Amino acid sequence: MKMFKKMVLAAVLIASGNIFAQEFDANLQIKPRYEFRNGYKAPIPYGETPAQFINSRARLNLNFKQDQFVTKFTMQNVRVWGDAAPNTKSDVNGIQVFEAWAQYNFNEKWSTRLGRQVISYDNQRILGEADWAPQAQSHDAVLVTYKNSKSHLDLGFALNANGESDIAVQYTVAAYKAMQYAWYHTELGKLNMSLLFLNTGYENKLTAPIPTPTPELKVDYMQTFGTYMNTKGKSWDGNLWFYGQTGKNSTYNVSAFDAALNFNYAVTEKFKAGFGYEFLSGKGQDNTSTDIKSFSPLFGTNHGLNGYMDYFYVGNHKNSVGLQDVFLKFGYNVNKWQFALLPHVFSAANTVLAANGNEMDNYLGTEIDCTAAYAVHKFINITGGYSQMFGTDTMQRIKGGDVDHTNNWAWVMINVNPQIFSFK
Repeated sequence: MKMFKKMVLAAVLIASGNIFAQEFDANLQIKPRYEFRNGYKAPIPYGETPAQFINSRARLNLNFKQDQFVTKFTMQNVRVWGDAAPNTKSDVNGIQVFEAWAQYNFNEKWSTRLGRQVISYDNQRILGEADWAPQAQSHDAVLVTYKNSKSHLDLGFALNANGESDIAVQYTVAAYKAMQYAWYHTELGKLNMSLLFLNTGYENKLTAPIPTPTPELKVDYMQTFGTYMNTKGKSWDGNLWFYGQTGKNSTYNVSAFDAALNFNYAVTEKFKAGFGYEFLSGKGQDNTSTDIKSFSPLFGTNHGLNGYMDYFYVGNHKNSVGLQDVFLKFGYNVNKWQFALLPHVFSAANTVLAANGNEMDNYLGTEIDCTAAYAVHKFINITGGYSQMFGTDTMQRIKGGDVDHTNNWAWVMINVNPQIFSFK
């Protein structure tokens, strides 16, 4: 009799799922990473000892879909091993809501999504998830989408505040006050093209003492606009992008740009080679203008560009001399292994002055990145890498530290990502 009841209950559950066309899945990610930092982000200062640590992300993704309704909820904890005692009652970072959004599909072409969500497009130069960082990157926003067979249009809107208040108060979080953007993607034969217009507003900071009543809180808006294009043939692929920036930031006028070209060729089924060049505008140290001429990649996944040692545009190199990056790419895949070698030659895009006022050579240095990855299991991947920076005196002039010291970085990461439940 008990077995009969269980069979009836299972049948009812299955029937209910068919009636409402529900889909639900849950997956877990545990991603610890060991790092050895000996000149990471900048040359290590003379006499300092390299850092070693293990950071880790634990993330739970819940996805649900029923008819025209879709939602996602992601919780995560980010930690460094040892940042809390073994008998602690609470974590340093606690539990963070990384994504929490709901989407309604009006029909096959129109939909809207609102809540905490990842905003990522193209090669993630301007807008990306920044998944390398343990905490990654997501936004509180409203998204309106239109799609057809060859085109895709996204309109995004965001408005930020410290919290609920009855009067206007200064926004103190290190983020934009407001953001609006439009991203359009289309296919033109074998050419894929995207257009982006991004309007970011940062509130001007008030200086203490702040009078009462609070003065008008002004927001400066900066516009980033441009295109990303890619195409491919039987054994090759290529992409290029160009973005400009204008408007205002911190009351200063902005005039900057970024341009790049990449080409890759499959020499064999297992071996691929490529080259590329990127120019990011900056301002020479002999330029006395107050205008901002240094391009800012804003919310990009910048770790994946301009070298893995993160000397440029990963929380640094802002309002500086710009960058020229000439690089090669070599990749080799065999069985469950993937290997890559990426040399970068870096140069300043504008004048760097020595302490005595003389102009320095614009060559900053060469970085060599080596990575390897192995698929242990369909839910487990191991990756690792070694990078070394061969910096020049010009690099030391703009970044500090000691370029005569060996500057290198090594890491090993394990990504465990099982699907723990799925229902359709």
